[in-house]
Parts: sequence; structure tokens; C-alpha cells
Amino acid sequence: MVFCEGGYKMRAILFVLCYSTLFAASLYVYTQFYSRPAAEDAGRLLPARVKEIKQADGEETLKEIVSETGRTGSRLTIAGMQHSQGGQTYYPGAVMIDMKPFNKVLDFQPEKKLITVQAGATWDDIQQYINPAGLAVKVMQSQNIFTIGGSLSVNVHGRDIRHESLIDTVQSFRLLKPDGTIIQVSRTENADLFPYVIGGYGLFGIILDVTLSLTEDELYEKETRELDYGEYSRYFQEEVKENPAVKMHLARISVAPSSFLREMYATDYVKAGDQRLLEDYQALKTERIVALPKFFLGLSRHSGRGKDAFWNIQKKYMLEGSGSYESRNNAMRSETDFMTYESSTKTEVLQEYFVPVDEFASYIDDLRFVLQQEKEFNLLNITVRYVEKSDEAFLSYAKEDMFALVLLINQGKSEKEVEKAGLVIRKMIDVTLNHRGSYYLPYYSFPSKKQLETAYPRIDEFFRKKKQFDPNERFTNYFYEEYK
Repeated sequence: MVFCEGGYKMRAILFVLCYSTLFAASLYVYTQFYSRPAAEDAGRLLPARVKEIKQADGEETLKEIVSETGRTGSRLTIAGMQHSQGGQTYYPGAVMIDMKPFNKVLDFQPEKKLITVQAGATWDDIQQYINPAGLAVKVMQSQNIFTIGGSLSVNVHGRDIRHESLIDTVQSFRLLKPDGTIIQVSRTENADLFPYVIGGYGLFGIILDVTLSLTEDELYEKETRELDYGEYSRYFQEEVKENPAVKMHLARISVAPSSFLREMYATDYVKAGDQRLLEDYQALKTERIVALPKFFLGLSRHSGRGKDAFWNIQKKYMLEGSGSYESRNNAMRSETDFMTYESSTKTEVLQEYFVPVDEFASYIDDLRFVLQQEKEFNLLNITVRYVEKSDEAFLSYAKEDMFALVLLINQGKSEKEVEKAGLVIRKMIDVTLNHRGSYYLPYYSFPSKKQLETAYPRIDEFFRKKKQFDPNERFTNYFYEEYK
């Protein structure tokens, strides 16, 4: 009886010990993982639990964040609007710095056409500030919702055909290094870092503020025409590029089944003859008609007929707008609200491919051949822009004069659907590389390492420079961890 009682006590003690151990383990797992904040970018394909999200509410705060992670061994990522879609702004277990509160205009010299802003400021912040002075930015995306630091980190380009990539408009910037010190970077100070940090995807430190060169705001007359894809290269080279009055340019090529990758329309922004009219068009526009384009874009997601309808309405709208006027600042703040898309099972991702101007027609033929075999691949839009050769950034995507094709793709979020999309995208990248092209890096890591090395043959040198500058790899992100 005593033996049984002792055995019972022993089992009870073992039960309590096991329960306590399991409880402690589950509590540890919860505190180390599930209690951490969730992060994802606009692509919504890489949700992750980060260690902490810290707000960039001042320079001293940022210095302390970097110093603290140096002491604790944590890793850092840098986030703005998070429209890069391959996890370039976060990483599991890392401290994510939200730069949006760090958004002041620090200096504005209208007579010198210079502005200095903190990295969390958006292009809209700049436009609101400089528009009353009759000035505009030289290079930015077609939308003005992005932060300056984010735009620098991916070295954006836009509709302007007389300037190159964003790097060409940067005078200087200040960089908070991985060791917590701050340096000035320009083409004359710490010049070796200039081409690495711009287009460096946040891997070299935190861009604190930047000085940009500006240009005059101008009044443009929009001229839109239909054309066949086979005419586009000649048209652009002879009638657009050689016409100094054309300042900006945008084209779209049909993804509708009835005219798939054949029909195009192109819009040229021609400097108006009477610039005195600018005053009538200078007020910055806001989002206007949202419901109608949102409705037709929604239709195009679900059927070929919807794509045909959307293409015809788009084309008609743009052609009817030919001859209308728009200021430079307004041409660089196009509508975005109608593209907002919410779905629990699907998302919309971007791809961007760069091809030499003289390769455009043959490239489109090969791209069409690939995509016509992929019946389930849901391509919603292709916008075409021009990017002049610009090799100042170390990871330059425009090694010669290029057309940039921005593809909007609707796809599922399941592992199987992501894999299927990846197969098609890698095929498209192979076609692009076969035409002396390259692809843009801020998107999901569908490309293989071999494709990356072909498009960016100096990528290993880029990673070596990062490791040399940041030997403890204090700054990281999904892109770096995937390909380094």
C-alpha cells in the first residue's frame, strides 16, 4: 500500500514536471513567434513575423535603434510604403523600421531648384511643397504615393523621356551606417557608396535625407494615337525621341484576347505652345473617377470578354482625351485608388522587363508565343515606358536605351498557384534575356539565381561590397537572403 502510494506520488510529480515543461515551451514559442507583429508587403505572398516594428520618429531614435541592434545582434530592415513585393522591406525575426513618420522637408531653395527632404516623405509631400513655386520633380514613378527613401532604394524611373533614372537627379544624401555613424554621400564625398546605396534595396544602411534637383513645372498637351505593335519602335524613335517638344511618354499594349499583344495606344506629353495657360491647370488634382475603372478592371480579372471591354473603354477614353492639357506635376500623380484589390485567396503582383528599343517587335512576338500557351495565367495590363541608358547605379537595369514593360498579374496565393505563376514568369524572363533585356528587382523572387546573374552580371560583386561594408549583416531582407 505504501509502495502504491509512493508510485502515485511519483507519477503526479512527473505529470507536473512534464506539464510545466510543455507549458514553458509553448509560452516560449508564443512569445518568440506568435506574439511578434506580422508584416507583409503589397504582394501579400510573404507574410512574416518580425521581431518588432519601430517608428522612425527622429534621427536620434534611428541612431539608437541601430546601436541597440548592434548590442543585441538583431537584424534590421527598412520599410516605407512597402510596394516592393519581394519582402525587400522586412524579414522574419528582424526589427523593421517604419520610415513614414520621418517625413519633413528640411530645405527648399527654389532659385537653385533644390529640395532636401527626409526619407519618409512621399512624392506627394514634395509636390505639395514645390507646386506653388512653379517647380516639379524630374524623375519619379507614375504614382506619387511612395516614399523618397524607398524610391531611391530601387532607383525608380517614370514617364519622363528627357531624364534618366532617379539616381541622375540626386545631388547628395546622408546615410546612417550599420555602425551607427552618419556620413554624407555624393559624387564627391564617399563617392564609392553613391552607386551602391541608390538601387541598393536598403542593404547598406538608412538613407536619412536626400537633396534632389528639380525642374520647371510645364503645361503639356496630351496627344494619343492607336498603332500596331510592329510600328511602335519606329514611331518612338522618329516621332517621339527626335521631337524635343515631347517631354513625357506612356504607352499600353493590349492584353485583351481579341487583340492580344498587337494593338497599342501611345500618349505623348507635348510642351504646350502657350505656357501662360499653365496657371489654369496648375492646381494639383485629386483622385477623380474611381468606381467605373474599378468596375471594368474587376470584370477583366474574371473573363476574356471583360478584358476586351476594359481595353476598348481604356483606349476610347485615352483617345478622347487627346488634345487636353495637363501640368507636369499632375501628369506625375496618376490615379491609384481604382487598382485597390482585396481577396483572401488571390493577390496582384507586378513584373517589369526592360528590352532594347530595337528589339521590341520581335520580343513581343516571342512573349506572345509563350503566353498564348498559358491559358490560366491572368495578365491584366502591360504599360510601356521609355528608359534612357543609365549605368551610374551599380545594379543598373538600363544598360542601353530600353522600353520598360510593367506587367500587372492576378494570381492565387496558395503554394501550388505561386509555383505555377513562377514557372510562367521564369519563361518570360528567359524571353527577355534572349533579347538582351533585363528585369526589375523589387518584386517577388520568382527568377532563378542564374537568371539574376545573367540580367545583373555584377550581382556577386554587389553582394561582396555589401558584406565588406556591413560585415555583421546588420541590414537584411528577403531579397538578400534569397540570392546572396
